[in-house]
Amino acid sequence: MQIGELARRVGVSTDTVRFYERSGWLPRASRRANAYRDYRESDAEHLRLLIDLRRLDIPLEDAAKIASWCHSGHCADSRTALPSLIALRRADVAERIGRLQELDARLAELERHLALTRPSRPILAVLDATPCCDAAAAVVGSAEGACTCCAPAGN
Repeated sequence: MQIGELARRVGVSTDTVRFYERSGWLPRASRRANAYRDYRESDAEHLRLLIDLRRLDIPLEDAAKIASWCHSGHCADSRTALPSLIALRRADVAERIGRLQELDARLAELERHLALTRPSRPILAVLDATPCCDAAAAVVGSAEGACTCCAPAGN
């Protein structure tokens, strides 16, 4: 099959196929008399596995290694390595989820704060490094742990 058909079957662009081939992650295709690449079904399976592993956020080098092992008869190596790679990805995802939950809580608190704060004070001068309005003060204050727009007058 030609590169366009391979790309369509796997769901990537022809540039992606060329990138993987050029980088050595996909075996080089044989060439037809007209110099067009000629891919086999095994190339499509190899690329599909490689792309699917990347979609799981497996690092490219690891994904290429697993795909190569699978398509060269080293299934035991794949079965040994893949569970630890998946465990690492899941740990990363759990960490990211935790950070996103913290961010969401902070945003929710700021959103509640802005909805409940007193009417805006006049815009302050930016020259003295003070926030320009209550909304900016709330953002800066929440990042620093204390809301400057709610501070009692004179502080």
